[in-house]
Amino acid sequence: MSESITLPLPRSLPARLAQLHGGLALYGVGIALQVESGLGNSPWDVFHQGVAMRTGVSIGAVIIAVGALVMLLWIPLRQRPGFGTIANVVFLGLFADAAIALLPTPHALPFQALYLAAGVCAVALATVLYIGAGMGPGPRDGIMTGLTRLGLSVRLGRFLIEITALGAGWLLGGTAGLGTLVFALAIGPLTQLFTRWFPLSPTRDHPRGE
Repeated sequence: MSESITLPLPRSLPARLAQLHGGLALYGVGIALQVESGLGNSPWDVFHQGVAMRTGVSIGAVIIAVGALVMLLWIPLRQRPGFGTIANVVFLGLFADAAIALLPTPHALPFQALYLAAGVCAVALATVLYIGAGMGPGPRDGIMTGLTRLGLSVRLGRFLIEITALGAGWLLGGTAGLGTLVFALAIGPLTQLFTRWFPLSPTRDHPRGE
């Protein structure tokens, strides 16, 4: 997470809103694909799934609740949310739940692997769309940014946050496995690759992440 992505902003507000919500919808699909693959979720989704299993609510509901709670941590870190931050909290979980309800669960390993690969790619492309809208970081990114202001490096801040979420989620029963490792290794390079679909702008730098 030490790199940054340089993207242009869409010119009009409607285009930015469409890009923001399109990115969030695709992100929800990516989460659903990984969950349904059964091969291992991203670190945060291991946590979300673990909490969902313990509480009996949907993963999407947990994503919304955790996003809202995480934003409370912004207060001592002096982070300010944008419209995109609020949209992330409200809509990401809804999109994830809808996709999980619609996607069939694969049982053969080749189809599980296909779900995993498609899920990681979807999250990477969704990240580019979402942050490219320039309407505010996701709630979990705000914690990372706040920690860097306290003196931690971006890489260390992101590592500490995600390893904590992964460990807690695994203890709660969330699915961690090969897919978790694939996500960790592939999400950065794939996200950077997808930025080539956009003309670069020297005035807009955004950190990668959820």
